[in-house]
Amino acid sequence: MQALIFDHNLELKEIPRPAIGPGEALVRVRLAGICRTDLEVLRGYHSFRGIPGHEFVGEVVGPPESDLVGQRVVGEINIPCGVCPRCRRGLARHCRERRVLGLRGHDGAFAQYLTLPRDNLHPVPDALTDDAAVFTEPLAAALAVSEAAPADLDQRVLVIGDGTLGLLISFTLALRGLNTHLAGHYPEHLRLAEPYGVKTFLENELASGEFDLVVEASGSPGGLDLALDRVRPRGTVVLKSTFAGCVPLDPALLVVPEVRLVGSRCGPFPAALRLLTQGWLDPRPLVSRVFPLSQGVAALDWARQKGVLKVLLAAS
Repeated sequence: MQALIFDHNLELKEIPRPAIGPGEALVRVRLAGICRTDLEVLRGYHSFRGIPGHEFVGEVVGPPESDLVGQRVVGEINIPCGVCPRCRRGLARHCRERRVLGLRGHDGAFAQYLTLPRDNLHPVPDALTDDAAVFTEPLAAALAVSEAAPADLDQRVLVIGDGTLGLLISFTLALRGLNTHLAGHYPEHLRLAEPYGVKTFLENELASGEFDLVVEASGSPGGLDLALDRVRPRGTVVLKSTFAGCVPLDPALLVVPEVRLVGSRCGPFPAALRLLTQGWLDPRPLVSRVFPLSQGVAALDWARQKGVLKVLLAAS
């Protein structure tokens, strides 16, 4: 099979299909999405070596006895050990020994085939197109904001960052009926949020005022500074950005105003699939370009450009 392999450099190679382990399924990838985190992997995030990629929609092709053979699926990315104290307490997502698809210890979706545990896979309804289903993982991550920091309907919410994740977060918060604001850098991106009732601003023109909840999804170290500047005392900042490197933080910015700083990562796949299938949210306008897997190196280079939203790889 063809696969993009990262080992200090990214190369397209011909390698054997992955072997199916106990409890696993073999998935033929149909579409894979390039995420900002994948670009950070190429800069050293998690010191990952192997096949990147963690957003995908595919078709189960093995093992032959699997009840999912022939079924289109999306897949949760965390592969826990299942037996440690954290797993037994319901914290499998935070298992110390976990592997993570395309990010930590398990080859990912920038290939023609991948393997995942059967329990990680979610069937895709027939009515849902591949180019919408491939957004299930990032949409689930967007929905996780409401799990991390539930907000009252009368509260003011600010999302910082008009990339794919920031847009999806703003869509989902607005659909909940929250008074949602979005700050970004690209007018054409901000316009995509307006049909959902999101109030949008260029970051340098953001209206004055404080917010009860601020979600930092800029993918930039500077996003946290803006978030802490705009959150009200005793408000909450949710961090979604992941990147290689560290961000300086003055503890007084949290201690004095008694601000809660909350991390948020993965989210609920069933809820994301329902939103997509029922048509409440259409992510397809966020697709900037589709490349064949054979042009995967060029695709990741193109995805690095400023102003690019979701880039997809067609693996088959």
